[in-house]
Amino acid sequence: MALSTATRQQTITQLKQIPMDLLIIGGGITGAGVAIQAAASGIKTGLIEMQDFAEGTSSRSTKLVHGGIRYLKTFDVGVVSDTVKERAVVQGIAPHIPRPFPMLMPIYAEPEATYDMFSVKIAMDLYDQLAGVDGTQYANYTIDKKEVLQREPGLKSTNLLGGGVYLDFVNNDARLVIENIKEAAELGALVASRVAAVGVLHDDTGRAIGIKAKDTLSGEVFEIHAKVVINTTGPWVDKLRAVDDKLDHQPMLRPTKGVHLVIDAAKLSVPQPTYFDSGVHDGRMIFVVPREGKTYFGTTDTDFTGDYAHPTVTQADTDYLLAAINNRYPKANITLADIEASWVGLRPLIAANGSSDYNGGGANAGKVSDASFDHLIQTVNDYEDQQATRAEVEQAISKLKTAHAEDTLKPSQVSRGSSLETEADGMVTLSGGKITDYRKMAAGALALIRQILAEQFDQNVKDIDSKKLQVSGGHFDPTNVEDTLKFYTRIAQDAGIPEADAADLANRFGSNTGRVVTYAGAGVVPGLSLKETISLRYSVNEEMTLTPVDYLLRRTNAVLFHAESLAQLKQPVIDEMAQLLDWDADTKAAMTTQLDQTIAESQLTALKGTVTA
Repeated sequence: MALSTATRQQTITQLKQIPMDLLIIGGGITGAGVAIQAAASGIKTGLIEMQDFAEGTSSRSTKLVHGGIRYLKTFDVGVVSDTVKERAVVQGIAPHIPRPFPMLMPIYAEPEATYDMFSVKIAMDLYDQLAGVDGTQYANYTIDKKEVLQREPGLKSTNLLGGGVYLDFVNNDARLVIENIKEAAELGALVASRVAAVGVLHDDTGRAIGIKAKDTLSGEVFEIHAKVVINTTGPWVDKLRAVDDKLDHQPMLRPTKGVHLVIDAAKLSVPQPTYFDSGVHDGRMIFVVPREGKTYFGTTDTDFTGDYAHPTVTQADTDYLLAAINNRYPKANITLADIEASWVGLRPLIAANGSSDYNGGGANAGKVSDASFDHLIQTVNDYEDQQATRAEVEQAISKLKTAHAEDTLKPSQVSRGSSLETEADGMVTLSGGKITDYRKMAAGALALIRQILAEQFDQNVKDIDSKKLQVSGGHFDPTNVEDTLKFYTRIAQDAGIPEADAADLANRFGSNTGRVVTYAGAGVVPGLSLKETISLRYSVNEEMTLTPVDYLLRRTNAVLFHAESLAQLKQPVIDEMAQLLDWDADTKAAMTTQLDQTIAESQLTALKGTVTA
């Protein structure tokens, strides 16, 4: 089923008239993951999102499907095991999106450093065992100081010991969401963006039986009824719970804000994603990632209590990241003026957890005592020699003691996790987690939903193997990605698209490339390339793209990674969307203003204006 303005209106009509088995509130990665699995299971599924799909947290990540090697600094082997296994699953169900790209971790001899050269090798070996990449082309290795500086001559050499290289994956977070959404719709789910949940409906016994919804485009308020309602609203979980008068409203989440900054690769070029301690001994680590001729770096990790729908980058955020990047790359001299784009997002951390995965769990969770460390290493070595069992390794991990007062580490101090709860009125709340874990989180939720439907409604739902449930655009062999994408590139080339543009389309749309190419028959939009023309038309007609910001920020990465082309793209995109969506002059002007404001925020125009020459 294509997703467009027309189908959106049809969907809203159906949601008003047809009771759902399951109603999902929230169209980020978590809700999208639940929707595709529920629809594939034969559950009558509805999904509403108050903004554009992925407009919140799910388009504002570090854009990696990473294995969480940082968790091994406090030996949270269970978390890493789950994460690296899920990373491989995501690559299998969305093979055109995550791509392997080995990560470089420079190691410095500094107080409170996460790793030294010995411990990083131990961590990477364990990481590879958990990921199942031992003996492959992606197996980890260490390099000495000289080779680190050969790869990245701009890195600070003072106190540099060497580095570790291990497997990680780059990701397009917003496209992962929309491809899950599209597949869910193809499987029968009724999905609509820009529909907000403004209240929770209850029957005479106080059980949640649906929600009061508002179409934010038309202003219409209506009811949607469902046997099961699930809250997958990310950082907004508590805000939805707050409009449910049957619940206590103690906060479940502690959102933190993460900021990333983008510069041109000519200012700072890195050959591969790079990951290091911030250098200011605060327990944080910084990513530096090459992408599309740019380099981006982040992230901050600060508590957030402002406008969830509109977090902004502050002077303190840029000061922190610029200090960190210029410390590690002292000759780069990156300034605020060099920032071409930025993004900021909220992480939906579980309030009960001591801290996020970016700061390693708070004051007591960084160092372990020598005795605990030595015992663990010996046990791991014995395990590798088949002289110890997995249970003995897990026991050694559980007995790790901190060097501060020898307190046993609490799991909530180590990493961020997810939470699946059935509320007092029966509404299900799925919160927390990481983008890498979305499929597994959804599978857990589906198991609970199947149980509820069976026990309370005598409705049996078929089980599915969600590890094999491929998303839209991903319907091809995940073990043969490069050759398959070359095939789709040729399809686009045969339509008259230059090779580089054709490859970009194939990488963006995967097995949907042939469908995208059908839009070439309508001619080229003045001011746009054929590639951009057909991408835009497909996106408006089949990806529920309703605004220029939807297209230029989330369906593509133009705002983030192609600032230099925005001036050329902006007006033709607005003009074509105005024609496709039948905008009047006032709507077109409002859409132009919205896009201009989004670009200005991304480019930090206001902050730059406060800097005196």
